[in-house]
Amino acid sequence: MEEPNFQDIWRTFFFPFRVQLKPIRIFDEPVVRAEFSYVAENLLLRGGYRKTHFQADQTTLQNVSQMGVLADGSVEQLSLPDHLSFNPSFTRNPRLVGIPETCRFDERVLQTAIRRRLLDNANLAKLLEHLNLRTLQADAVEVLGEKALPQGYIDILLKERVPLGAAPKVPIEVKLGRAQLKDVLQLRDYMDELMGECLCGVLVAAEFGKKAVPLAIESGIKLVRYALRAHLKESASFDDIWQGLTLEVVKK
Repeated sequence: MEEPNFQDIWRTFFFPFRVQLKPIRIFDEPVVRAEFSYVAENLLLRGGYRKTHFQADQTTLQNVSQMGVLADGSVEQLSLPDHLSFNPSFTRNPRLVGIPETCRFDERVLQTAIRRRLLDNANLAKLLEHLNLRTLQADAVEVLGEKALPQGYIDILLKERVPLGAAPKVPIEVKLGRAQLKDVLQLRDYMDELMGECLCGVLVAAEFGKKAVPLAIESGIKLVRYALRAHLKESASFDDIWQGLTLEVVKK
């Protein structure tokens, strides 16, 4: 029997991104300080590799921009071979899943799509208005992902970029299907953990259980129903998902 030529049937994928970094500042002082509490809390509370990524908020970036000295010197460009951009698709149909080309549409993808949608100021302003959060201006709000708390991980966190005195926050919990009573209780714990700086909580889901709705009203939680125009019974790109995403505040 002739041996198979694996070069013909195997393909090589490089993940996750081709990133070229340019140094901006050189630190000559300790970076352990109170101003970086947002990053520090996320690192400490993750406690392992299950949640490995974290992000800096605007306060951290402003402080770090005043530390150290500007980096100088030229940057050597990394020589990269020719490549094609890889754009995975997503589906609800398990029969169509074929990783890495076609992945299962799950809660993490939905969270990312909602956050991507809210990074547009017009979309964020519309949501804030419908939530009656008129004290927050869209262009002054950060849309951050997965804030770590002792109680768990807030899926999406809205907070003022440059807080003065108080630092109002809005935690958003995302559920792929029907939100239940336990989801309201989980979000309420997050709100309590924010210690008085939480304007309200937002629970995003496709539908809401009967027991969840009255408790959400009592707890100051806004309910938001999401809908997708992407054809996930087949497959769709991430751009199709977030661009076709709609968020509707449920009238109580």
